Amino acid sequence: MKKDKKVFILIEVVLAMLVLIVLLFMFQERADQGVKKIAVVVPNSDHSRWASFKYGLQMAETDFDVETVVVSTGETLTAEEEAELMESEIDNGADGILVQPAAGDDMRETLERIGKKTPVVQVESTVYTDEENVKIASVEPEHYAMGKTLAEEILLDYNGSLGGKTIGILSGDKGSAASEERKAGLTAGLKDAGGEILWSVDGYLDAEEILSPAAYPRVDIIVALDDSSFVAVGEINAKGSLNGAVLYGIGSSTEAFYYLDNGFAECLVVPDEFHVGYQGLAVLADDLRDSHKAEDYPEVAYTTVRRETLFTEENQNILFTMIQ
Repeated sequence: MKKDKKVFILIEVVLAMLVLIVLLFMFQERADQGVKKIAVVVPNSDHSRWASFKYGLQMAETDFDVETVVVSTGETLTAEEEAELMESEIDNGADGILVQPAAGDDMRETLERIGKKTPVVQVESTVYTDEENVKIASVEPEHYAMGKTLAEEILLDYNGSLGGKTIGILSGDKGSAASEERKAGLTAGLKDAGGEILWSVDGYLDAEEILSPAAYPRVDIIVALDDSSFVAVGEINAKGSLNGAVLYGIGSSTEAFYYLDNGFAECLVVPDEFHVGYQGLAVLADDLRDSHKAEDYPEVAYTTVRRETLFTEENQNILFTMIQ
């Protein structure tokens, strides 16, 4: 009987081990099938302007059972560099790509090629593909509306008329659809106000000369259409080198809020970068599960902030997403 009991116990142990091994294989297979790896390719990815965006990614990871890897990048990315990074991430096992596309036909061809084999969602800006069978979804702020809102805020401060006033426009992103749409909204809003746009500079951060009287003629109003340009001009104003020009612009970093809070800018339009990240990942996760076929997601909202409204509850919530 003792021998039979030992055999019985041994059989039970073996069976238990087999069950455990089967369960481990099942869990491993489920993990391999369930958790998708998403590569995120944006320029200057370590900059604070992406803090809210990354927090949105973090929240969406849990909700949609995906894992994101934000690729470390420099301040600017060419279409060729982005193509190499995306291909490299796919080779390393990425199941999908979130990308802020560089401007140009090269990027269009890259998205068409990659979009045929790997789900891709554009964030922040859009490059439209030519091929009908390749539709690359995009999640981005309302660029035209943000530009027009800036015009409205400027006119509010000048009682609706800019007669005799001169304006300079800066954009760090040369040739991007986002930059063009923001500028179109701004110029449409200022069209009948009587002011003169003295100069408009694209790719400002790539310029050889920093903003100065020697580089650009003096203006009364400077409008910066992106965070990097806004922060750069805010820094110049903080040093007292803006020659009396008043700064308005678009931004999404704690630095941009700093220059607004300290009186070096009049108004800041802030895109909801948290939802750009969250909704971008949501669209891509749905696409990976074949429940969503790369249709454009509704555009993301934005908020207008002035120094006196900086610490309202709504704007405190925006700041909260920037410091997570």
